[in-house]
Amino acid sequence: MLLIATLPGTAAGQEPGPDPRIGLGAGWLDAQTASSNLDLLAHHDKPAGFVNPANPGDFGFAGSDLAFGGTHAFMGNFNGFNIYDISQPANPTLVTSVVCPGGQGDLSVHGNLLFMSVEESRGRVDCGTNPAAGTRFQGVRVFDISDVTNPVQVAAVQTCRGSHTHTLVTDPDDSANVYVYVSGTAGVRPASTMAGCNNVPASGDNPARWRIDVIKVPMAHPEQAAIASGPRLFANPDTGAVDGLQNTPPAPTHPSGGGWSPSPVTDACHDITAYPELGLAAGACEGNGILIDISDPANPVRIDEVADPNFAYWHSATLSNDGKKVIFTDEWGGGTGARCRTTDQPQWGANAIFDIVDGKMRFASYYKLPVPQTLQENCVAHNGSLIPVPGRDILAQAWYQGGISLLDFTDSANPREIGYFDRGPISPTALMLGGFWSAYWYNGHVYGSEIARGFDVFGLRPSEHLTEAEIAAAREVQLPQFNAQLQTRISWAPSFAVARARFDQLLRTCTTTIANRHNGPLTVTGVTCLTGATVSGPVTVRPGATLLAIDSSISGPVSASNAAAVHLYHSTVRGPVSITGTTGSAAIVDTEIHGPAVLTGGTGTVEPIIADSTVRGPLACTGNSPAPINLGAANTVQGPATGQCAGLD
Repeated sequence: MLLIATLPGTAAGQEPGPDPRIGLGAGWLDAQTASSNLDLLAHHDKPAGFVNPANPGDFGFAGSDLAFGGTHAFMGNFNGFNIYDISQPANPTLVTSVVCPGGQGDLSVHGNLLFMSVEESRGRVDCGTNPAAGTRFQGVRVFDISDVTNPVQVAAVQTCRGSHTHTLVTDPDDSANVYVYVSGTAGVRPASTMAGCNNVPASGDNPARWRIDVIKVPMAHPEQAAIASGPRLFANPDTGAVDGLQNTPPAPTHPSGGGWSPSPVTDACHDITAYPELGLAAGACEGNGILIDISDPANPVRIDEVADPNFAYWHSATLSNDGKKVIFTDEWGGGTGARCRTTDQPQWGANAIFDIVDGKMRFASYYKLPVPQTLQENCVAHNGSLIPVPGRDILAQAWYQGGISLLDFTDSANPREIGYFDRGPISPTALMLGGFWSAYWYNGHVYGSEIARGFDVFGLRPSEHLTEAEIAAAREVQLPQFNAQLQTRISWAPSFAVARARFDQLLRTCTTTIANRHNGPLTVTGVTCLTGATVSGPVTVRPGATLLAIDSSISGPVSASNAAAVHLYHSTVRGPVSITGTTGSAAIVDTEIHGPAVLTGGTGTVEPIIADSTVRGPLACTGNSPAPINLGAANTVQGPATGQCAGLD
């Protein structure tokens, strides 16, 4: 229990006592559960043909990664993939199952094409199930899914090390083609199965290791998909040596005292996450984390690299929406070991968070699941994605049998958990492979791919860590498709939810809170919050200060000059309101002002909002950039509405 208190990421204000995740009862399909701010809405067991009931942890039938397109979720499996209709997220239905063995089954979707990673030598070009017959296949399959009830394989691109994972990369200047970065981590296949493959050392002639493969896919003719280049992302720029990054473990043994597993030696990337709109990608490459310039998608170039003596295996990466942070995960133990025990340090098998400054990565902190798991649970950091809450960096992340954790890394130096879902171990006596492979947000919900148990759908529950408005604002972000390794810039259209989310976030920063009566004038410094307050006198907001008022009454004028922010919600001001030169956000919502209202010279990055309010006098707005809006909710103005506010009544 002492460990729980000292692990980084423990939510502030957590109630004392045992974490509900400790001691959960075991079971394959009937394990006990615990959750906080994350509700399980639906669960589908893995369908027949994708599970071995005699051994739920059978690697040959492991559930793997997820991709999304339209109203469908695509769930990979080492034996093929399944497609779910998620038009009703709380009641998903299985649409199609495609048996196609080959291992890993990492999936991506682009338009009407589905891409699938194949790593194991049992894979066949024709998806046949007899590994002793047919033509071997290791690489990336391409399916036409224009009819989701009948996916048709239209291309199969062979690679020398197969495809453990892959990353779709779009070119903002070329919509006719899409690129697939192939991360192959298996041994090099014999040249007899693919010409040109070799296992020569780094100093040899064109070695098949120490590179990624880039496949170019013409969208109109996917059958023409082919390898376009083999970038040497690990090369030493001075010597040209292809093995220019970490070539040996940083110490003879892992800091835990055990052997390295896997070995952090960089001869491939395990996973790459691309952000084409920024021309940037982050690669988790076994022994190193790297940043990559992808402004020319066919010819990516490494621009920075980091190493960490605690990391056993750089596994995956997620960039913040603004591209100023990156989270790398360490899959210590390869995902099959119990690595969240009470004896495991918080920097082992964890996340490492870096700030990106001038194209360079600067370490900020570690984050690890803040509760110990049992010896019967494989647990280590794994796949996640951003939850699009405006103004915050929040990640939904899978931890195998450690469950799902919601991580707030807005403050990169002080990440914290704000929600979770966990099941007990599959077996009460033995470690059996299972748990969440992926936890991804898509159009309003978190979806989980459970290795041994199936497909899960979760909803966010409002709490002190995440308000109803913040959740609503995140749900308003609707994407046509989603692949966790292909990040797109998230933007938020102005809305009441987005505006209120900003208010709620500022409310967490209050330095002074008034919840009752304040007699006389009030001078606002810092962040002053009026919540159900009555102020008998004028309110003056000093430069750089913030005023937040909700359900409050002010008997006197409100004046703010060069304030950081001014928000008036569901309140009454018995006097004029003058807001000039605001540097942050300004909002007057469902508020009654007994006098004129003036907004001038605001320079915030978001539109000032004057909506659903009553102004018993003129409303004048000038020189605000951007200009004020009313979100479609007209104001009642008993005087002229002029300047930028003309038409807001």
